[in-house]
Amino acid sequence: MARLSEEQLIHFREEGYLVVRGLLDPVQDLDPVIREYKGVLDELAGELHAQRRIPSTYAELPFGPRLIRICAESGQVHAQYFDFSLPQKGIKPDTPFWAGPAVFKTLRNESLLDAVEAFIGPEIYSNPIQHVRLKPPEHLVPKDPKTGQVQLGSTPWHQDNGVLLPTGDQSEILTVWFPLWDATEENGCLMVRPRSHRRGLLHHCRRWNGLAIPDQFLPEEALPLPMKRGDVLFMTQLTCHASLPNCSEEVRWSFDLRYNPIGQPTGREMFPGFVARSRKHPESELRDPSAWYQLWRQARDHLAQQEDRPFNRWGVDDKVCA
Repeated sequence: MARLSEEQLIHFREEGYLVVRGLLDPVQDLDPVIREYKGVLDELAGELHAQRRIPSTYAELPFGPRLIRICAESGQVHAQYFDFSLPQKGIKPDTPFWAGPAVFKTLRNESLLDAVEAFIGPEIYSNPIQHVRLKPPEHLVPKDPKTGQVQLGSTPWHQDNGVLLPTGDQSEILTVWFPLWDATEENGCLMVRPRSHRRGLLHHCRRWNGLAIPDQFLPEEALPLPMKRGDVLFMTQLTCHASLPNCSEEVRWSFDLRYNPIGQPTGREMFPGFVARSRKHPESELRDPSAWYQLWRQARDHLAQQEDRPFNRWGVDDKVCA
């Protein structure tokens, strides 16, 4: 069992974040996910080539250079194709997502859940606010023809509590972030504002690259957190964080997960979560990856028939955002 020391837990409570080095095994825990996503990229390349949007599938290239080449030549980053969540608007019956068995196994990774248990207790729910981030170098990312901005760039300063609905405000939602490949300052590692969680929920404004906290509300200190494969970052839902731009020649690849105690609202109830661990009722745990996939498939089918609904509380006309 991955036990955290009292010193580590005190650091988390006081600073709002904790990096646990080497919590995951890169070969046993991360490489199966990488192999699975190679198959996902194969499918995407085949579809784009069949549509004559790219001249080749580039099957001879390694994963990172292949993804960069496909994005550049197709003019899209195809982020939704890889994600194990759904978009916040415009969901259609054929909206792509990936909820594969290796991803599911990672969400239920024993070492990861042991650490999560130290923060929120043994009754653990996998919160559906979760993403994979495959960020190509910004100078190679296609631009949005409407805005002129890169389609997938650095993430602005925000709190995870700020991107959910008020139903989750009283829930104890833990953010779990880790890189599949090393995250460096050059390729866009995360940054945190230590002790920012003590300020409560700050105002967020809608920007071209997502919800962002206006500069005047941010604490002064910003701390970059370079991480190796196997390292895991834990944050409170009120910790201010952002990512640096990817100024390298490589893809920055990470998982962004959430967990909360069973029975507490997730803040995004239209998406499906599941019981990842229960010491009281182990029979309630979801262990079948195909059942997890079907939960997301059913959510997509249902939401495709609905009008777009709000996923957070912020308006576009807030004076502070002018």
